[in-house]
This record gives sequence, C-alpha cells and structure tokens, in this order.
Amino acid sequence: MKKLTYFLLSFLFITSFSFAQEQDAEKKERKPGHTNISKFRQLKQELPTPNSQRTASGAPGHEYTQQQVDYIMNITIDEEAQKLYGDQVITYHNNSKDHLEYLWVQLDQNMRAPDSKTPDAQQTSMSGSFNGPVTFTRTHLKKPFEGGYHLEYVNDANNKPLSHTINNTMMRINLDKPLASGGTYVFKIKWWYNINNYMIDRGRSGYEHFPKDGNNLYVIAQFFPRLAVYDNVEGWQNMQFWGRSEFALEFGNYTVNITVPADHILGATGILQNTKEVLTKEQYKRLQTAKKTFDDPIMIVNQAEAEIAEKGRSKKTKTWKFYAENVRDFGIATSRKFIWDAMAVDINGKTVMAHSLYPKEGNPLWEKHSTRVVANTLKVYSKYTFDYPYHKAISVHAAQQGMEYPQICWNYGRPKEDGTYSDRVKNGMIGVITHEVGHNFFPMIVNSDERQWTWMDEGLNSFVEIQAEFEYDPNFPARGLPKKIVGYMSMDQDRLSPIMTQGDHVYNFGPNAYSKPAAGLTMLRNTIMDPELFDHAFRTYSKRWMFKHPTPADFFRSMEDASGMDLDWFWRGWFYTTDYNDVGIKEVKRYFLTDQPTETAKADAKKYGMSLDDYKDKLVYFASEDEIGDPTKAKKASDFAMLENHLNGLSETEKSRLKEAPNYFYEVTFDKPGGLVLPLIVELTFEDGTKERKQFPAEIWSKHDKEVKRVFATAKQITSIVVDPDLETADIDMSNNSWPKKTEDDKFDKFKKKLKN
Repeated sequence: MKKLTYFLLSFLFITSFSFAQEQDAEKKERKPGHTNISKFRQLKQELPTPNSQRTASGAPGHEYTQQQVDYIMNITIDEEAQKLYGDQVITYHNNSKDHLEYLWVQLDQNMRAPDSKTPDAQQTSMSGSFNGPVTFTRTHLKKPFEGGYHLEYVNDANNKPLSHTINNTMMRINLDKPLASGGTYVFKIKWWYNINNYMIDRGRSGYEHFPKDGNNLYVIAQFFPRLAVYDNVEGWQNMQFWGRSEFALEFGNYTVNITVPADHILGATGILQNTKEVLTKEQYKRLQTAKKTFDDPIMIVNQAEAEIAEKGRSKKTKTWKFYAENVRDFGIATSRKFIWDAMAVDINGKTVMAHSLYPKEGNPLWEKHSTRVVANTLKVYSKYTFDYPYHKAISVHAAQQGMEYPQICWNYGRPKEDGTYSDRVKNGMIGVITHEVGHNFFPMIVNSDERQWTWMDEGLNSFVEIQAEFEYDPNFPARGLPKKIVGYMSMDQDRLSPIMTQGDHVYNFGPNAYSKPAAGLTMLRNTIMDPELFDHAFRTYSKRWMFKHPTPADFFRSMEDASGMDLDWFWRGWFYTTDYNDVGIKEVKRYFLTDQPTETAKADAKKYGMSLDDYKDKLVYFASEDEIGDPTKAKKASDFAMLENHLNGLSETEKSRLKEAPNYFYEVTFDKPGGLVLPLIVELTFEDGTKERKQFPAEIWSKHDKEVKRVFATAKQITSIVVDPDLETADIDMSNNSWPKKTEDDKFDKFKKKLKN
C-alpha cells in the first residue's frame, strides 16, 4: 500500500515539476557553463597532495620523520633581582633526509625587549573611551618593561663563538657546513632576562607579587632559547612571535636543574630526581601516601605550613633536579606560598599522579576542586583519545593565567578575600583547569603547529573539554556548544575570519580558535555522525599522531578514513568559510485523500495523454486545501477498496498496516538563506500532542542549495512543524523555523505577563 501511495504521490510532483521546468526553459535564455561550484565538491584542491610522509588516509607515511632536540639546562631564579639566569647545552638531531645549512632558534622573550615591534604591530586605535588607573598608568605613564634575552654567549661544542643572526624573536645559527641527514649538532647558549610581573606587564609567564606578605609566586615558561620546528610541510617554522599565536616545538629529552630559595616549593615538567633532598621527611612520606590514594587528595604541604613558610626569607638556595623524556617544552612554578596536594589516578591500570600547587588565596575553592578536576580530566581525555602516557599532571594557581606546558599548567579562579566565591568563579576555575590540563593531549602530545593553526590544539581541546566538564558536573555551563556560537556566527562578516586562518590575523580570536571548532566537532559527533562512529575516528586520529606533528589535512583525512564518511562539505563550509546556518520553513501545503479527480489531476492527465475515466476506482487523488474545500469530506486510506485488494496475498500482519496508512500529506518547502549546508532536523507535533522527529542528511541540499521540498505523509494531522528544535546546528535565525509561524508578544503583552507573575 505504501509503495502504491508513494508512487502516485511522486508521480504527481514529478510531473508538475517537469512541466514547470519546460515552461521556464521557454522563457529564459541559456546561461553560460561554469566550473563545479557545488558545496559538496571534494577538498582535493585545498588539501596538499599526499606523499610518503603523509598519506591520503591521514596517517603518517612510511617515510615520516621529525627532528629531536635534547636540552641540558641550569636555571637560577633570583628573587631579589627578579632575574632568571640560564645556560644550556643543546643537541640537535637531524632525522630528516635533508642537509641543513642553518638552525633556527626561538627567542620568545624578545617580544618584551625595548626594541620589540609587537606594540607597534598590535595597537590600532584608542582602547575605549575611558581607562582605569591601572590601565592608564601602564599604558601612558609607566616606563616600558625592559625584557628580552641578554645572550652572554652562543658557542659551539668546543666553547668557540658561533656565528648567529638575531631577527627579533628568531635567531639563525649559521653552521660552518651543512648538517647531514642523520647527523647531530651540539651548541651552547648562556643568557639572562628580567622576569616580568604578569599582573602589570601581562604575559603567559612571570610572577605575581602579594603585597600583604611580600612574597612572589612564579610561573615560568618560554624561559630558554628553543629550537624551531623543521618538517616537510613548512620547512623551518620560523614565523615571528607576536604574542598571540603560540608555539611549534620539537620533542626531546630535558635535564633541568633549577635553583631557587631554599624555602620554596617547586613543580616542573619531568620526574623529580632528588626528591629526598628537596622535601622534608614528612613531605616525602605524605607524597608516598598520595601515590597510593585514589579517592581524595592528600596534603603534602598544608595551608598552616604554607602560612608559616611565607613569613620566612631563606638566604640559602636549593636545587631541584628534573628529567623529562620525550616532551616538547618545559614549565616551572615556584613559591614559598604554595600549598601542595596530590592523589593517584588509575588510567587503565597505570598510576598517574594529579597535583595542585596554590597559595592560601586560592582556598577554599582550590583545595576542594583543583586536584579532583585534574584527575577527572586525565580519565576523560584518556577515554576519548589515548591513555595518558606521562607520570603526572600539575595544576598551578595563578591569578590571571590560563596556560599550558607538558605535565604542568597555570589556572585562574580566585575567591574573594573572605573565602567566598560565586558559581561563575567556581565554574571558571573548573573550566580552565580542565582546558589547560587537557592541553597535555593537544598539543603537548598530538603536537600540532600552534603558530600556524591555533584551532588544531585550542579547538580540539575545547571539544574534549566539554565532555570532561559534563563528566565532572552534568549541569556544567560548557562553552563551545552549537547554540552558544550563534552570536559569533551572526556578526558582521567584516569582523569574521575562516577557522583556517593564521591566528595573528583573526579579529575574534577566542570564538574562531576555541568555540567554533568545538561547536563544529560537537555537531559532527551528535548530529552529522553518531557518537560511536565519531569517537572511533577521533581516537584513530589521536593515536596516529601521538608524539608527531599533524596538519589540518591529516585531521580531516583521518576523520573521514576511520569513519567511512565523506565530510569534505563540512570541512569546507565550517572551516574554510565564514558562512552561517539559517534554514527556515517557507511554505506548507496540506493535501487530503479523495476518490474524485481534482483539477490538478485532470490537467496532469491531459498533459500526458491520460484518460482518468480508464482508472475509475483505481486511483487515489491528492487534493489541496483549496481543492477539497471542506477537510471533513476527506477520505481515509482505509476507505479505498483497491488498496485493500492490493494487499491480497500478503500476511495478516502486513494487511493490518492499512490501519496505520497515511491520511494527510504535507508538502513542506524549506528555504536556506544561510550559506552552510548541514543536516535538516524537523520535529512534527500531531493533533494528539505526540511528536515525531525526522533528520535529513546534509546531502538534501546537494542539488538544490537554496530550497528543497519534502513530503510528510502521516496518519494524524500535524499541528506544528519546527526546524532544529534543540538548537543542534547553530541556526542563527529561529524566527523562520516554525510553522505556524510564531509571533513574539509585543512589549505591552510582555509587561502584562510580568505583572501577572
């Protein structure tokens, strides 16, 4: 019965459409030909050609290589002078097949040098119509911070001066002869720089001064000259550091000795080599207990002990020794103010430690949540990607910071002085800890090029962050959901940039690099694909590129390769354009069943040379509301004897389906003012209050980009139709998403309702 009904219905619409096309062809002149402008065309022209290093499947090729850089460093933090002194021996391993004429070294601290070009490049106009005293003083009265590296020497392995050229935040090491494939090169650098107060001079690292007790809390990063990446995609990644787009770094092994005042507690990347030397017996004992405790954090240094320590000023020093294997960077946090707690985390049978370092100013919030959030993050990210391979993760409290390094990160979220805090502060802290700890996976392990493609670490990380936040608190106000990106997608196009834009040239950096990619991946997982299919593909990408350098093409190709889905239309629309999604209901036509030929049916029959008299009692006619006049005169499918006869020979179960046959037919025209193509989600509400949902794939738009028609055949009358009822597809205009069209109350009606309430 259904086959016959749909055949007749299809015949009606196909013939009508063909007739309309013929009429249009007579009226219009032929248009010139064009290239493939379909939004479903493949991305082959945009993506680089696969090769033996990077395959068409998105996996590393059989000839994939990457460089290795090992560091041996001695670091001293001078708390009195606010200076950092360092010396290092660098061993560069050329694993590529190329001969290298020179090496490029990143000097990120030079962004703060007196002759830095960053301020001139970044300031565009007056910053608002007013300033607070801190901003005004910093901008117009304060002497510029004298930052930047002071290089005492750049020597070769034999301590002879090495030719080098400094270009702002990059330094070229000029080799006497090219470094051959498979060769190593050893050289040495000694330097110092002034440590910035990041509360005043900003920055990703530096120190915070606490006036009430006169202490400092240091979060130290980008503190040493670091080798730039050399690969087969960019050659040398030697873009200047302007302060926003972050870092491209090679993996290596680090031996780092850090000298600080003896009364400091210090955390850093790597395994602490001299634990018993730097900790008291009681602290060491507590740490061993924490390594066996999986339920709640154990205090290594409690608040009372930290408050005693912050009153002292040791003149002695202590050296903390760390070794880190296969990491891409190194971070340090140190202060005598630190409270320290830790707990063990079970990652599929392997014990990983979750730590937190924070001053008393972070309590009671930090003591309650920080380490538990670290543990939750490691578990959830391991589920969605790969088992966390390092031995620890540390969350450090820094007042205005959210920044990540291997195995350590700094996070904001400070209660008021009386210890109270709002939900906003609490959720902000939980969110930033989840996000920064999550960066251990992207990009500290899946090591994308942050300087070029910010979204590859921030966007992917923001997506998994959402999953971890909901695991910690099912009601967490997560960012990066499709419905929360609508405001950004609705902005003036002059202020928008495609996601595939280098980060220094983006207007709205946060939404572009964090929220929009996360929202897109959320749609991929929940709407376009399904969680099981998406999760397998996402894990495949993550595992393929552990401890390697993926590109956007590697991500796009891996997701398609592991899921069996052609997603080029999605990557093109969501990542390569600033198109937005806007789908509406343009028109709804209702049709009813009748056994009498309608005028439309007669016209179609005449056009095709048919005699409806020959089909008496053999056809079901579809009458529009205008044609049938009185809907109560409509027939039911069960009223047609020929349908009953058509079911002869079928089982009783199949015959019974006639009772469920559709009696009402709704031809819905969906229009698409927006440029994106996405799945079309439609919710039908029936006269008895029940609902039914239908999702059409994005391919519904493949032949008709502006509008499409679909017919809904139902046994019950439809009272309303809504597009995207749960705001899954970031539709920027919901006013056209409903039939009958919803009208907003005017202001007076809203005022009356408010009075009644």
